Formats: sequence, structure tokens, C-alpha cells
Amino acid sequence: MFVIHLSLADFRSYAHVEAELGPGVTVFTGRNGQGKTNLVEAVEYLATLGSHRVAADAPLIRMGAARALVRGRVQAGVDDARQLLLEIEINSGKANKASLNRGPLKRPRDLLGALRVVLFSPEDLALVKGDPSDRRRFLDELLTQRWPRMAGVRADYDRVLRQRSTLLKSLSGRRGPVPAEADATLEVWDDTLAGLGADLMAARLTTLADLGDPVAAAHADIAPTNNLATLAYKAATVEEPLADAAQLAPDELRGRLRAAMGERRRDEIARGVSLVGPHRDDVVLGLGDLPAKGYASHGECWSFALALRLGSDAVLRADGVSPVLILDDVFAELDEVRRARLADRVAGAEQVLITAAVAGDVPKALHGRRFVVADGEVTTDDEEP
Repeated sequence: MFVIHLSLADFRSYAHVEAELGPGVTVFTGRNGQGKTNLVEAVEYLATLGSHRVAADAPLIRMGAARALVRGRVQAGVDDARQLLLEIEINSGKANKASLNRGPLKRPRDLLGALRVVLFSPEDLALVKGDPSDRRRFLDELLTQRWPRMAGVRADYDRVLRQRSTLLKSLSGRRGPVPAEADATLEVWDDTLAGLGADLMAARLTTLADLGDPVAAAHADIAPTNNLATLAYKAATVEEPLADAAQLAPDELRGRLRAAMGERRRDEIARGVSLVGPHRDDVVLGLGDLPAKGYASHGECWSFALALRLGSDAVLRADGVSPVLILDDVFAELDEVRRARLADRVAGAEQVLITAAVAGDVPKALHGRRFVVADGEVTTDDEEP
């Protein structure tokens, strides 16, 4: 799978740009602030409907414009000439719109699955050093690429969670018993949230189990010292991390979530927040016998973060999809050993998109077409790397 043409209008810094891409390696170079990352961010957005740089869509629209347009033509593979035209219209103050092969889609998330990417960026250090929310987001984005229907489950879970939390907040600080009407409403929200939460947790556990061996293998390839990298799921409803996805089936997960909500009902009302569910879970990253967070060095954190992305690539490949690999300003953050080992691992991908401020930061193993990005223009670099 690879993008053969990218078209942007009023996206980030670009009033308009057309970029001819293709299989193999493409490198975008230029000084910081010229728009290199904006190009690969657009490819990421087509695949995931999100950005690794911002949580909201508003910054993606060029200042003064009412909307941004991202269009990409995608080919199924080097040996598969089938093509799709993907288009997203990002609107300010109203719902976004999406189309596939010029046909409007009911919802933008119906575009998910048409293009799949694995993106490496300096922000990936947060996967190891950051909060549980960073690791939850990483896992949820991967499982949504694997099973696009999970985007709907995640959206429904978030909606019910907001409604339930609003009700809990309205009851917080109340003296005496909960009114019968509010109690009945909470029972409905509990049942719905437990069902959606169980679906989400089951997908997370399955994906984490599939990630385990590829992440360990990638870490062994990248790290100068090969401490074993491990992954385990830490559910807020279970004392110990869950290392085996088969430990809890969806029905059991639902039962545990529902029971935990009942047990913590008084605490939730007192605090006015939802204390039970996958929105409070974490992924425990282990390095040898120690947790990576708080114990791993800066270089070890980088090795683990890269291994998580390479593991994601392996999982998607095992599902029968060769994703686009995006390396956004990564090589400047790595020492020579990790640069070379990462380059060796990604060189054979169908498409690799790389951004770098300095062309010399990109290992020679990743030679391919090169573009220079400057003053809002993308031009071919005719000089040999």
C-alpha cells in the first residue's frame, strides 16, 4: 500500500500543494518551520483522522481559511494496480466531510481502513515516559487501524462516559440517598458503558498479545544491549497486569466492569467522576526485570518507542496490509547505532516517507527520491544524497 499523489488546499501552511509520490523511500528536507511535517501529517490524517501533533482539528486549517482539503490517491501495492481516491474536508465550526472515489461518505470514520500508516516521531518518547493516556491512545489507534469498526465503539464509549460522568458530577456532594430516577439512569449507563468497555478492552488485549513478540524482536534488533522488552495490560479493575489476552473473555470483562461499577458507586458519586473502565487502564512496559518508565535511560526509551512502532508495522503486515511508514524528524534524535538499525528495519517497506532538517541525518541505506521544502513549495532535489 502506498500513496501515489497528495493534494492539499489550505492545510496548515499550504495554500495549495501537489506532490507526486510513489513506492520506496521519499525524503523531504528543509529548514525547520518550512512545512515538511505538514506533508506527512496530511497522509497520517487521511489514514487515522487524527494528528500526532494536535488533539483538535482547528490548527490544521490555514489561518484565515474556512476549511482545509486533504486528498490522496492510494495504490493497493507494487503488484496490485487497484487505486482509491481518498478525500477529507476539514471544516471550521461544523462537521468534517469525507469521500471515497468521489462518492460522499455518511461519516468521516467510514474512510478508516482505506489507508494504513505507522508513524514514528519525536513525540513517541511519551509512549514510554508519558502518562497512561499516551499508551492507551497508541493501542487504540492501532486496533482501530486493524478493525475500523472499533472507531464507532470508541466514539460510543466516550459519549456514554461523558453522559455518565455528567450525571455523577451533578450528584456529587449530595447528602442522603440517590433519587430513584437518577439511580435508574445510572443503572442504564452502567450497563451500556460496561458492554462498550468490554468490547474495547477485548480488542486492546488481543492487539497487545499480538504485539508482544514483534516488539521484543524489534527491540532486540535496535537496542545496543538486548534487554527483553515486554508488554502487559494493567486494568483498573484488576490488581495485577494482564499478560495473557485469553485470561478474560468479553463476557467476563463485561461482568467485571459492571460489578466494579457497583462496588465503587459511592466513591464515584462522592467524587463526581467515573472511576471504572478502560479510560483508566494502562499498558505496562517492561525492560528486563524493571518497568521501563522511571528506570530506562533516554536511549533505552528511544529503543522501546521505536520497537513499539516497528511492532505495529509487523502486526498490520500479519493482517495482510503493508502500511505506509512515516519517519517524522526521527533520525536527528537517534545515535548512529540506532539510526543504522532503524534504517535496516524499514528499508524494505513498500513506502517510507521521511522528514529531516539535514539530509545527512538520513542513513545512506534509505536512498530514494528527495524533495526540498521551502517557503511553502515542494521541489525535487536534483543533488545526489
